[in-house]
Amino acid sequence: MLEIGWFSAKLFLKGKLLRNPIYFIQRTAIATAVGSLILVLFAQAKIPFYFPVILSSLVTGMMMPFLLKDFKMK
Repeated sequence: MLEIGWFSAKLFLKGKLLRNPIYFIQRTAIATAVGSLILVLFAQAKIPFYFPVILSSLVTGMMMPFLLKDFKMK
């Protein structure tokens, strides 16, 4: 398992893992922006801080499969 992770990391750093890295970066940035926005908005409310963290993490995690459904690797 660690060998697969190490091999993938080496390919990623060499630029040979992703077919379209710009697509991946754009989609990841969209999800990060939405998650950060949710975190900031809900952190302003008078509720414990762990609730906005959990909510923004769940929303971001649920968005990623939809944003990266057309993602292709080499």
